[in-house]
Amino acid sequence: MTPLRVVVVGHGMVGSRFVDELLARAPGATVAVTVLGAEEYEPYNRVLLSDVVAGRTDVASLTLPARPSGAVVRPGVTAVALDRAGRRVLADDGAAYPYDVVVLATGARANVPRMAGLRTGHAAGLPAGVHALRTLDDAREIVAAAANARRAVVLGGGVLGLEAACGLAGRGLAVTVLHGGPHVMDRQLDGDAAAATGVALARLGVDVRTDAAATGVAHDGRRLRGVRLGSTGTGGELIPADLLVLTAGTVPETALASSAGLAVRRGVVVGDDLATADPAVFAIGDCAEPPEGGTGLVAQGWEQARRLAAELGGSAAVGPPDPAAGQRGDVADAEGDRAPSHPAGPPAGGPNDVVKLKAQGVDVSAIGPRDVPAGARVVRLSDPAAGRHVEVVVHAGRVVGATCVGDPGVAADLVAAYTRATPVPRDPAHLLLRPVRRADTAAEPSPTLMPDRATVCRCNGVTKGDVVAQWRAGARSTAEVVAATRATTGCGGCADAVCGLVEWLARADPPAADAHPTSATPAGRDPVVADAVVTPAVAPAVT
Repeated sequence: MTPLRVVVVGHGMVGSRFVDELLARAPGATVAVTVLGAEEYEPYNRVLLSDVVAGRTDVASLTLPARPSGAVVRPGVTAVALDRAGRRVLADDGAAYPYDVVVLATGARANVPRMAGLRTGHAAGLPAGVHALRTLDDAREIVAAAANARRAVVLGGGVLGLEAACGLAGRGLAVTVLHGGPHVMDRQLDGDAAAATGVALARLGVDVRTDAAATGVAHDGRRLRGVRLGSTGTGGELIPADLLVLTAGTVPETALASSAGLAVRRGVVVGDDLATADPAVFAIGDCAEPPEGGTGLVAQGWEQARRLAAELGGSAAVGPPDPAAGQRGDVADAEGDRAPSHPAGPPAGGPNDVVKLKAQGVDVSAIGPRDVPAGARVVRLSDPAAGRHVEVVVHAGRVVGATCVGDPGVAADLVAAYTRATPVPRDPAHLLLRPVRRADTAAEPSPTLMPDRATVCRCNGVTKGDVVAQWRAGARSTAEVVAATRATTGCGGCADAVCGLVEWLARADPPAADAHPTSATPAGRDPVVADAVVTPAVAPAVT
């Protein structure tokens, strides 16, 4: 049987995950996969680039775990055209790559705002001292520039902007954040939560200017002098800076799809099955616009990669699609008024709706959608002057949303309650505070005392049971567990929990011992912690 020819355009976090998932599912030699990657590097964790800027993570640590692959990968090769009639992808290496199915995983590029002195919309050709933060090269250049800079301006007060600002402040720079919205992280936080976040930022030496209209950069031809505020690019207040970092959002890479005549709005328009109007062309990740919209979080792209791989892996056994099958008629139209065919699901969500700021000294977690369901109860504790704000939304006896600033312990409890949909206390106000422990109380129990079903890595849906299963299958180090489960390869927030579980397993279930439950242990439960109870005070770390 002729193998299904699959060309994947994009070798980032989502494209590489799709290839892994597809090759794991496709039976035998039923698929022939070619990957075109514009960057020269192996796939790396883009989510942790702000950690590189902060100096908490080195570049080598960003590389995603190597996994067996039967794909032909062309690093440094950029797709320049999609010949839908001839079913070929034309690339800048002069080759044409034939396909039965093409998957666009082109991601998004950094948005360069409309400012005097900047080439609008393009990160290429930025003047000296001005850097976007989207790629590995960007992070390296920012670190190098920070070594010789004294004052930095970060344009954009979203999650990435605040992480970059805190990282630069940690390197000793005086940092100013310019944000056009009414307050920082305005997609996730309300005014009180943002005010509490601002107090924590000020403690790190980060100055925040909101409702700030940056209109131009001042440059002497050799180096950056500052960023101008005001109605024009030449007048108004000058914020001195010798380093400007652009974190003002991203723009989906849709040029390939648009030039091929496919529907594009903000992203490439796809249906619930992730196909475009052309049944041989799919889009996943940041470049795609599914019916439910894009979150910009990698977990959504990974979930799309899994779904599409499952679909194509099964169809590969049947053979390539019929070229005469025609065009799809059920994709959302240009106005986007078609409702998704699948239900929205229960209030408690998956990894796409928990946002945690990765910045040392600033603890911010936004959990669940911001919209409050009808009939929900909202309890809050707000002390912005102290840098603390906790708000919990309870509906039908469950946590359906929360915001927590300045208390990572409470945030971990709330994420656990939201993820597991556990019943809330009779008085939900108890969710706002952790129990006060007496000085003579025994040390807090180990976070390994959790049920097997407890999620450890939200980005990849890895449970404690998954980690234990890989240990028993022969994984004998954190690196081997990571390679087998992909835990820690998302936002990285679960690294301590995964390392702790592996260390505990090494003590409780050493390699020389028979690592199987005894007959006295109920099936599916750990013999060491079968009767352990997780209290809110010891909720597991999650990503």
